[in-house]
Amino acid sequence: MKPSPADSISATDPRRARGIQRVTLVAIFTNASLALGQFVIGIFANAFSLVADAAHTLSDLFTDLMVLLAARKGADPADTNHPYGHGRYETAATLILGAILGAVGFGFLWSSGVRLQHMDEAPPIHQAALYMALLTLIIKEALFRFALAASRRLKAPVLEANAWHARSDAASSLVVAVGIGGSLAGYPFLEPLAAAVVGFLILNMGIRLCWRALRELVDTGLSESELAKIRATILATPGVIGLHDMRTRRMADRVLCDAHIQVDPRITVSEGHRISDSVYFRIRAAHPDVRDILVHIDPEDDTDLQTPPPGRLPERTEVRTDIAGLLGGGVTPSRVQIHYLGHRVEVEVMLPARTWRELDPRALKERTGALIHHRPEYRAITFFVQDAQ
Repeated sequence: MKPSPADSISATDPRRARGIQRVTLVAIFTNASLALGQFVIGIFANAFSLVADAAHTLSDLFTDLMVLLAARKGADPADTNHPYGHGRYETAATLILGAILGAVGFGFLWSSGVRLQHMDEAPPIHQAALYMALLTLIIKEALFRFALAASRRLKAPVLEANAWHARSDAASSLVVAVGIGGSLAGYPFLEPLAAAVVGFLILNMGIRLCWRALRELVDTGLSESELAKIRATILATPGVIGLHDMRTRRMADRVLCDAHIQVDPRITVSEGHRISDSVYFRIRAAHPDVRDILVHIDPEDDTDLQTPPPGRLPERTEVRTDIAGLLGGGVTPSRVQIHYLGHRVEVEVMLPARTWRELDPRALKERTGALIHHRPEYRAITFFVQDAQ
């Protein structure tokens, strides 16, 4: 199935932030209207459970505003203090909403036990309360489905958490409707039993959302199956001959990835950079969730190099000084290429043809052998003659 344009919206895309804000504003208006209606009808019909549900609905306004703030902050571009962006605002909001869901679920479980012990104290309820509870149930369920669909379209976990919060309100309205209906029919015990079941479901959802947010906050990586797909994409890139030390973590709807790729140790820096760019764009194309990739180029699999180096490896200035000593004064190579491989140094020296004709190859070979013998950090020093132009 071909993804829709919304499927590729990133956490920093203004369209995604506007989409989250629109859904949240709809939720705010709906909750405010329902809370007012529940409170007025609850007082009129002596349905104190409806009044309590109105207070529960009002609590949603706070969480909706929190989601709205998180969506706006999460869409802010990266800055000095937040070089990876502000996606963790959404993660933090998801964690808080999950905790609220857990508290609401525990509250239902607790209140169901209290109600079972005081069923005879329930006041007579007017039938209008049942109609209001049913209307609230329908509207809340519609709001849940609307917000859940938007969360999947926009890939916004915080919006999904808020959608399930709306479902918890629908569940509470169901409890109220069952309780009121049971009371009108002469079966008051149905309300606390239903509250216990719904409370458990809400508590379970809250724990799951908190766990998912906590896993993201502690930088839990992708599953092994997802990692295998990314590895396959990297290894299929021309020029890549190995892969190791790949790490991933999530940030809101994004995945951050870094990997060490092994290339031919004797290619140029520019070719290695081009291979790195190819890996970056291939991963972005094949795995849209991976929004940021840091590619480290390795000339060898350094995970196998467990033994310490035989000594301090010389830097380029020291190598050029050693080469100048081998060639003698006044001789300047056209290029010196250094390879640091296996805790040793291999040097390739390019000489102009005219310069090579002025040297004594036998004496140069002896001096080179003596240098390598006394300096074990050198594995090989090879001289090449540049063809005359």
